[in-house]
Amino acid sequence: MLRRIFPTPTDDAPKETDTTPSEGAGGMRVAEPGLTALPIVGITRRRMAIALGVLLAAWIVIVFARQVSEASAATGRAEAMVATNAERRAQIAGLERELEQIQQRPFVLQQARGYGLGGSREIPFSLAGGAPPLSANAPGSAAVRLGAPTSASPLERWLTLLFGPSS
Repeated sequence: MLRRIFPTPTDDAPKETDTTPSEGAGGMRVAEPGLTALPIVGITRRRMAIALGVLLAAWIVIVFARQVSEASAATGRAEAMVATNAERRAQIAGLERELEQIQQRPFVLQQARGYGLGGSREIPFSLAGGAPPLSANAPGSAAVRLGAPTSASPLERWLTLLFGPSS
């Protein structure tokens, strides 16, 4: 460590033999301020080492923070890929179930009936686009199916079964 030795006050006193233009108008000497007592504000080796150390520490912190943020982003992307893969697996399983279903004979026959390619004893038909809806007691409707709830009492049902419909 370098030490600066400050001059004593007598060192700053002008000498008698000194011929400097510091004399005033009345022949009196005007003392000039001494700059040697002021500390030197400059870049010393110690200050330079501290500054470099601070810059190096800041650089290390910034690089570390960047690495942590990149690792966090990579983890987020990996989690998103895992979720996407799970969704794809579920979608593939659903498509495989659908493929199994459409390869079965009953489904193929049902779809063929839609195109008029049914069996030899089937009569193909279709309803017009503007056809009115069927009545509630039409054949095949839910109101007349076996086990459908009716408003008739059990006695009326027995009489209808034994003697036929009343009308």
